[in-house]
Amino acid sequence: MSVSIVTAEGKLLKEYIDFPHELYAGDINYVPELYMAQKDMFNRKKNPFFEHAEVESFLAKKDGKTVGRISAILNTNYNEYHNCSVGFFGFFDVIEDYQVAEQLLNRAAQWCKDKGLSAILGPTNFSTNDTAGLLIDGYNEPAKIMMTYNKPYYRDFVEKYGFEKDIDLYAYILYTDKASEKSIRLAQTLEERLERQGITFRNVNMKNFHQEVAAIREIYNNAWSNNWGFVPWTDAELKHLADELKMIVNPNWVYIAEEKGQPIGFALTLPDINEVTKGFKKGRLFPFNILKLLMNKNKTKYVRILALGVKDQYRRKGIEAIFFAKNILQARKENVIAGEVSWVLENNAEMNASALKLNSELYKTYRIYRYNLT
Repeated sequence: MSVSIVTAEGKLLKEYIDFPHELYAGDINYVPELYMAQKDMFNRKKNPFFEHAEVESFLAKKDGKTVGRISAILNTNYNEYHNCSVGFFGFFDVIEDYQVAEQLLNRAAQWCKDKGLSAILGPTNFSTNDTAGLLIDGYNEPAKIMMTYNKPYYRDFVEKYGFEKDIDLYAYILYTDKASEKSIRLAQTLEERLERQGITFRNVNMKNFHQEVAAIREIYNNAWSNNWGFVPWTDAELKHLADELKMIVNPNWVYIAEEKGQPIGFALTLPDINEVTKGFKKGRLFPFNILKLLMNKNKTKYVRILALGVKDQYRRKGIEAIFFAKNILQARKENVIAGEVSWVLENNAEMNASALKLNSELYKTYRIYRYNLT
């Protein structure tokens, strides 16, 4: 039977969100996405991403059965910031059948062509501010919170289609008991020196949550502005994400650096709630899994250093090293086994060197691909 591609709208959206559960059934490293969060993500009225973007999602059908999915994405803010005209693909999942993968990629590419775009990049779900990258190395354990996981044959399929590497994204694992003691001591000495210069460190104040989020947005949009794939957060987008994460954020793991009371850097570390949600059937929270999540969110053995940045004019003062040291000491205090540092651009020499200096190990690699349409 031939493959048919249908638009995933209305009732088919639930099928689209749930497809990976069947595809990865029996895979011990698969962690289901939370259904409620995915449903909200595709809700054009709730997700502020749609204020500046277009998305169309597709299902592949074969013999009456769903065998794949993909989304085609036009992110106007990205194109305006980078002065380009590219599209993206995301949420790519498919059975081990190249014919199906080819038809899905054809449909996403044609959608981008019809929009007058010159290339298609991905996978991004929906943007580089969300989960992104195709896992190409490190399939032997589950992904950490807000990181992707996929079948090894996905790489073969996208490369056979003609996609080429655009950039690699690295994930490091930093084991608490292997962290460099010398680096920790140096960071503590540095913190004392910086305090004498008016630069201090504190934890996030959850009572002023939205004010803190606004400060983090300003730092993020400054610190990451020259990075590959960067697209500025809008106020609405970051508020939306922050409201989602507020339930799991532990203020002991969120640090802000200030100069005379003005925020200049931040580090955000999250508990790896994938350890808790791994067993949630089809990613459903209700009726009982929500209680499991709330009761166990601060008992995880791993954390993920999700974001760590300093305003450009304050770099090379050692602030980043202090953030890392604080994470390590907090991990020891809470008996956390290790933290994942991710993702780090392969061309970010400073951050890669810092991770290795702390005795981190590069243990997963993700890739963003490009396919030229003209």
